[in-house]
Amino acid sequence: MTAITEHHEQHPDLRVWGLLTFLLSESLMFGGFFATYIFFKGTTAVWPPEGTEVELLVPTINTIILVSSSFIIHLGDKAIKKNSVGWMRFWYFITFLMGAVFLAGQVYEYQNLGYGLTTNVFANCFYLMTGFHGLHVFVGLLLILGVIWRSFRKNHYSDVKHTGIEMAEIYWHFVDIIWIILFTLVYLMNAF
Repeated sequence: MTAITEHHEQHPDLRVWGLLTFLLSESLMFGGFFATYIFFKGTTAVWPPEGTEVELLVPTINTIILVSSSFIIHLGDKAIKKNSVGWMRFWYFITFLMGAVFLAGQVYEYQNLGYGLTTNVFANCFYLMTGFHGLHVFVGLLLILGVIWRSFRKNHYSDVKHTGIEMAEIYWHFVDIIWIILFTLVYLMNAF
């Protein structure tokens, strides 16, 4: 073994801890958005204000797609742990497509809402939270593409070398959990 390899094996891989620290900071930011939203909802007589109602059909379909994609990406993680790079690529590609459909659904929803970012406080919160989440989905899609791209390098991923795959999966699960909270707060709690 080389001195670099020996040195690396003596120390734990802290990349995953770095990702978890980043996700914690993002959780705090989303937590601030959620707290602001709950504050305005609790202190405003009519919420959402007239003319800024939310529709449930497209967001519900989007939720089903995004939550299902968490199960699909996990199949990719299971595949690489069986040393099947081909199946990992397949499941990650399906996850990528599902995430892209989610973003397309969000764009469709934005085009058909009938209100904009500056219409009122509800609309501002709505666009800020859903848009920021959409940005995170887009970053997740880039990570997934990066994993797929790197998987074409000979011996880049294997059953014993798959940290990048696990990190992309952890990030994707984070995006899904945030969406479940957001969907509950913004859509479900305002629809009934």
